[in-house]
Parts: sequence; C-alpha cells; structure tokens
Amino acid sequence: MKRIGMFVLAVVAAWSLSACNTVQGVGKDIKKGGEAIEKAAGH
Repeated sequence: MKRIGMFVLAVVAAWSLSACNTVQGVGKDIKKGGEAIEKAAGH
C-alpha cells in the first residue's frame, strides 16, 4: 500500500512540474510575439 501511495505522489509531482513548464513556455512565446510586433511597428 505504501508503494502505491509513493507512486501516485511521484506521478502527481511530475505532472504538476510539467504543467508549470508548459505554462512558462507559453508565456515566453507570447512575450516573443509581442516583441516581434513592437519591432515591426518600429518601436
């Protein structure tokens, strides 16, 4: 029973860390898109 609990905890931790990385990556992509728009506008 203890092994199952540790496995579930590891899976949840891995999932939450990957979700955080995904959100961070999307934020960086949006920032780069905004910078490209500013550069195209001549600012």
